[in-house]
Amino acid sequence: MKTVEMFADGACSGNPGPGGWGTILRYNGHEKELSGGEEHTTNNRMELFAVIMGLRSLKEPCIVNITTDSQYVCNGINKGWAKSWKRNNWIKSDKTKAKNPELWDELLTLIEKHKVTFTWVKGHNGHEENERCDRLATAQIKK
Repeated sequence: MKTVEMFADGACSGNPGPGGWGTILRYNGHEKELSGGEEHTTNNRMELFAVIMGLRSLKEPCIVNITTDSQYVCNGINKGWAKSWKRNNWIKSDKTKAKNPELWDELLTLIEKHKVTFTWVKGHNGHEENERCDRLATAQIKK
């Protein structure tokens, strides 16, 4: 299996408001940047979408090391929250509806195809790739 590094970030001007996402994929010394946005969205949706779009772009199963500043995304996967929400028909432990179930469902499906790890980094703290992803995401907000 190929090993791919992925860096992902989402941004929103207002929450909700116009939003953007940015993803960097790195494999074997090559990089690919992806980005996009939506007119009316939330920051958490853009964080999820950045990871989803990176995983969608992979043409074969890979080992994927994902770095993001989103605790929402990292905890949703690493702590098993998303799987639990899905198992409980998208109801959280506090009996409220989980937000973004269609995106979580797609993310859970995509990570089954790959061997994925999620690593959290503090945002806006000098992490080179995270800062680049943030610039990609915020540029989309302005479009």
